[in-house]
Amino acid sequence: MFFLKEVNGMNALGHTIKTYRERVNMTQEELAQKVRVGTQTIEKYESGEQIPSNQTILKLSTVLDIPAAELLAHSE
Repeated sequence: MFFLKEVNGMNALGHTIKTYRERVNMTQEELAQKVRVGTQTIEKYESGEQIPSNQTILKLSTVLDIPAAELLAHSE
């Protein structure tokens, strides 16, 4: 079992996803469509309720224009 770093009650990975999504002026719905997951899944990623798979992290990195290594660093 592993623990995620927390930032203001949100895990660091979720915080990073939300920060980069907002930086590119994208809604959760738009990100969900581009990554091919449900909007509720994006909400769960950002809130820390769910951790994206490595494959989804790669998709997120492409869509959000962020190095996958930066997202992966926060998922450990």
